[in-house]
Amino acid sequence: MREIVVDTETTGLDPSDGHRILEIGCVELFDHVPTGVTFQRYFDPERLVPLESQRVHGLTDEFLSGKPRFSAIAEEVLAFFGDAPLVMHNAPFDLKFVNAEFQRLSLPLIPFGRTIDTIEIAKSKIPGARYSLDELCKRFGIDLSGRSRHGALVDAQLTARVYLELVGGRQARLRLAPRDSGRLPHEDHAAARQRGLELSSRLNAAEAAAHAEFVAQELGSNPVWNWESGEAQLSG
Repeated sequence: MREIVVDTETTGLDPSDGHRILEIGCVELFDHVPTGVTFQRYFDPERLVPLESQRVHGLTDEFLSGKPRFSAIAEEVLAFFGDAPLVMHNAPFDLKFVNAEFQRLSLPLIPFGRTIDTIEIAKSKIPGARYSLDELCKRFGIDLSGRSRHGALVDAQLTARVYLELVGGRQARLRLAPRDSGRLPHEDHAAARQRGLELSSRLNAAEAAAHAEFVAQELGSNPVWNWESGEAQLSG
């Protein structure tokens, strides 16, 4: 199953106040495994970026000047989404901005039911935890050293890793052998050690004679342990 992890950077908190998307980042998953395919674009938001927002993502008016408007890339975004479920960290926030951009262009809106919210999964799996992306990354031991500021593609990649931790997607199928070993489970056991010297019998002569007599009387002259190559040698 194809899924797309999506993150956005915006000029503010609410599109109803005139705020816009200025970056989108997407990561493709297939059967809960990253394919390595990503999609990332910057946009001219057609308005000034407030200083408080610049402090979060570092995207300035000067940097965004000359970037394409969302209207020029909207069809690319829709094509990359396809009909896949969209995984988002705090889906109500990102989806309202994506749909606001689509609505301006009279394009079909994405229903909320098509989204998968990693915050909601985390709430059900680890109640009482802190659910920010940073906190979940720390909980799962995900490296944050490359994230000095928010960025849509970086955050989408981190969200993908958190999502896979939450749903167990990093181990896509049950393996009894070590991961990617290329060996069958029984081949991972250490080879049985051969005994150097044969152990001496604990039977005394009388016991050995009594055993031989019992075998001859009860099992005949050709017991199964004397068969060769797995085939019975039928007597008389």
